[in-house]
Amino acid sequence: MKNDYSYLDLDGIYTDSKTGVLYNLGGITDRDALTFAETATTTKRTNELRLNPVNISDSSALFILHDHLFQDIYSWAGKRRTVEISKSGKQFFPLSHFDNALSYIDSLIIEYKGISQSEKEQCSHKLTEILDSVNYLHPFREGNGRTQREFIRLLAWEKGWILDLNPPDNADAYERYMAGTINGDVEMLADLILDCLR
Repeated sequence: MKNDYSYLDLDGIYTDSKTGVLYNLGGITDRDALTFAETATTTKRTNELRLNPVNISDSSALFILHDHLFQDIYSWAGKRRTVEISKSGKQFFPLSHFDNALSYIDSLIIEYKGISQSEKEQCSHKLTEILDSVNYLHPFREGNGRTQREFIRLLAWEKGWILDLNPPDNADAYERYMAGTINGDVEMLADLILDCLR
């Protein structure tokens, strides 16, 4: 999947203007090396969350999860982005309205928690709404996908469901997830979550 994000970071808050690489705790200046380090450290931290899950009470858990996943690589892990982001010409949620978006996500979580575990389709639909809203918010400069997949996985887990949107044995599921989030295709995401929820 092509990565064509655009960032408005005129002050160089996140990115080294010479290398184009995100500032990181390891001082890595090569993009591929940083991707490798990110993958290695976040995989380790994701496995920790499977043993010691974070309770999702509201949207603040997004920041807790991001901090946990990226604590080894970025000093700004768990902090709201301070730059505007767009992908494929579509802008993510503007910084000026973050608090409204987080309140809306909180209301969706409350609705989700009120659904019975036995109502699989309703659970799936509400998880889709939450995922779409979190994705549109895109609260972090980097690591949004990994954080939101873990956020949705944990919400499902709290109701006794298993949900993996990036299964190692099913590349199609991840491609559907990426296409659905990039294009804001809620129907595609709803079908995917219903298929993967077990």
